[in-house]
Amino acid sequence: MTGERFCFSCYSYLLDKGINKWPEDERPRERLIKFGASGMSNAHLLAIILRTGSRDKSAIKLARELLIHFGTLHEIESAASAEFSDIKGIGPAKTAQIKAAFELGRRLLSSGNETSAKNPFFKNSKAVFEYYRPLFYGLKKERFLCALLDTKNRVFKENVVSEGTLTSSPVHPREVFRDAIKEAAASVLFIHNHPSGDPSPSRDDINITKRLVETGNVVGIKVLDHLIISDGKYFSLMEKGYMS
Repeated sequence: MTGERFCFSCYSYLLDKGINKWPEDERPRERLIKFGASGMSNAHLLAIILRTGSRDKSAIKLARELLIHFGTLHEIESAASAEFSDIKGIGPAKTAQIKAAFELGRRLLSSGNETSAKNPFFKNSKAVFEYYRPLFYGLKKERFLCALLDTKNRVFKENVVSEGTLTSSPVHPREVFRDAIKEAAASVLFIHNHPSGDPSPSRDDINITKRLVETGNVVGIKVLDHLIISDGKYFSLMEKGYMS
């Protein structure tokens, strides 16, 4: 019974059995080593992280219960440690394993910025999104960031202007432009996130952007764009014509 000919009914039967009783080619750890991780299901990868099951459940069955309970990998990653206790068989040790694995993934994603140019130059809004996306990954509160650029349009400093509640991040032009004026920035970029998953701008987002553009014109610092980032998507207020 090879991995390619393994029937679904056999798989269902073995879910409650210890993985050490599975055919070797069907064991998650062995499959990953032999075939690589890219073709494996989320349940199999989670089972490897869990390492072992519980008294009456295999690691695969625990992994499937995790996915059913939380719905998505994103919800598992963002869940509080206490929420894992709702699943029988997931104790503090397995919770720590899950949290550690997702944190390593987050750090890997963020490491892209560490290898980028020290003073990045952005050709378009998509490039801004790709660069700053890791900084906002997994945040449950809105964060408003201001990037300061020199006369060559290169970022030389970044400031978190505001970090708000789950649904809002209060921003005032005075706080936004304070460092930009002090550091003699030629222009600025604004980036903030929507934890809701929808990057579409609210009426407040549009209004504050217009106020910031007007303030920039008064103090002689051009606002290049305002990006809203959310779950792998972004909205550029400049590209959509809200800053004209």
